[in-house]
Amino acid sequence: MFKKIACIRIGGGSITRDAAEEAPVAVFVNGRHLATVALSPGGFEDFITGYLYTEEIIRSAGEIESVRIEENRISVLTKNIFKRVSVKKTILSGCGGAVSYIDTQKLPAIDSDLAVTVPEIESAVAALPPHSAVDAVALATGGRIVARAEDLDRHNALDRVIGRGLREALDFSRTFAVSSGPVTSEMVRKCLVANIPVLVSTGPPTALAVEIADETGLCIVGAAGTPEMAVYTHAERIAGIGA
Repeated sequence: MFKKIACIRIGGGSITRDAAEEAPVAVFVNGRHLATVALSPGGFEDFITGYLYTEEIIRSAGEIESVRIEENRISVLTKNIFKRVSVKKTILSGCGGAVSYIDTQKLPAIDSDLAVTVPEIESAVAALPPHSAVDAVALATGGRIVARAEDLDRHNALDRVIGRGLREALDFSRTFAVSSGPVTSEMVRKCLVANIPVLVSTGPPTALAVEIADETGLCIVGAAGTPEMAVYTHAERIAGIGA
């Protein structure tokens, strides 16, 4: 995932530093190009399973007939090879494309009675790699980490852990996600599709992420692992602090 790169220190002297590797990977589904994404190397089967699921192209890992992975290409055949596919967008266009807005009525709502404890959150955050050059995401349940991934982009890392969960028949409604970096509306959308009821991050959420999460039942916890940790939406999902 990392490569040694030579560079010159501003204060003088040559040094080598670790740089995260990046690969543009074309995704083809049923022979049609779906998207090109920048990924960290490896773990492509987890990524593509989660990506197709959160884009609502498949509803389970069982809908994938085959996956062929090449150096810069992932080719997927679904059980229904005639299915036409496209990438979902969180931002929806209004009349004539002049207005952008979020239609939360078209997003899934969380269906779970899970309540997570603060010690469980703290334990999951501690399992993330400290000061990493890439983003990290994990899924936790019952006080243990059940899936973990790192990638250049935390959205890709979230797809990777969701993909791993699908392949292992995990009940997402009993899990929570923990991530490095800010929470975006796209991360919220992916959690809604997977029915992950709590999203914890070491960074703050965007205002749009909070708005969507509030309307759809998702709990967001920001600045986790710091004295500034706070619950932004649906505090009833955090045991012991009330609604």
